[in-house]
Amino acid sequence: MEEVSVRGRAAVPVLTTAAMTASMLPLFLLGALSPALVREFGIERPLLGVLVTAGFGVAVVLSLAIGPAVDALGPRRSIIALFATSAVALAVFALAPHYAVLVCAVALGGVPQALANPSTNKLIATSVEPARRPVLLGIKQSGVQLGAFLAGLPLAWLADGVDWRLAVGVAAGLALVAAFGCLVLPQDVAPPRRVPFALSVGSGGLIWRLAAFSVLLGSGIAAVNTYVALYATEELGFGAPVAAGLVAVLGVVGIAGRIVWSRVAGRELLVGLSAAAVLAPLLLLTGVPVLAWAAMVVVGGCAVAANAISMVLVVAASRGPELGRNSALVSAGFFAGFAVGPPLFGLLGYDAGWVLVAVEFGLAAVVAWRAR
Repeated sequence: MEEVSVRGRAAVPVLTTAAMTASMLPLFLLGALSPALVREFGIERPLLGVLVTAGFGVAVVLSLAIGPAVDALGPRRSIIALFATSAVALAVFALAPHYAVLVCAVALGGVPQALANPSTNKLIATSVEPARRPVLLGIKQSGVQLGAFLAGLPLAWLADGVDWRLAVGVAAGLALVAAFGCLVLPQDVAPPRRVPFALSVGSGGLIWRLAAFSVLLGSGIAAVNTYVALYATEELGFGAPVAAGLVAVLGVVGIAGRIVWSRVAGRELLVGLSAAAVLAPLLLLTGVPVLAWAAMVVVGGCAVAANAISMVLVVAASRGPELGRNSALVSAGFFAGFAVGPPLFGLLGYDAGWVLVAVEFGLAAVVAWRAR
């Protein structure tokens, strides 16, 4: 492990957390801004799910090859590329004149999604002593839910009070600032070299089981992220800013859950968290407005936290040369779930869709049990 300056050591948790935030922010913005997007672009409910599929479809394909790229280029260069691409994707999102351009913007957002876990895991593994890694992994994974909070509260309020395009533009500017901030991170050890296209194959049955677990977990989480605000406005009588607050609550609880549970990460914990997450869609099925808030607490504290535990297990189970590849493989499973979950939900409608989410969380618990 390389020597890291005091400034670089302090920057690692901040910038890895910010990288996870930037990588997933387009997804949360789609969910939080869904009422405005449906109204402005005149799209049907299933087409909202297609937007999510565009981003995560790209992320799945790239994740199969991007692990070796991160291993070769180094984590600092990879994280800078993540922020720069996020800034461009969010800028195109903000300026999109019609639905087709919006699809292209979200698809471009698949690039930072694919880079996120391999690059941040690699940086932590190469610059942080082993005893501190589980906690820092939990902190940086909480950055995903920080994105949910930002999209669901300050950015959604800015969108409602001024304009949704301005809100997304602010996010693009922050990503660009973070790209320059990465200059304080530890230097990459090896110089860039030609990177062959190669599929990540993982190491051992645990990695493949974690990938399968992530497909199911990601499907359920993505459906909730994408449709809960729209569901709240169409079925529960919420106003748009209050409905976006559901996404913010999911984010805040997810931050706490990922940090707390990462301290006691273990395979058995995956079973318990994913099984407990089944309660959330059942609460939404009741159609009782106050229970929607409870459902977001369950999703954030259980399903979202379980994703962080899977990443802690990947880092613990991987030797140095395998870490980028294994992180990318498990991430590809998660992104595949994000790609298929929202369109299926959109086709089924709310009642059958929430049942599907419950089934996905339940099957994730079964796969986690087998991973023991």
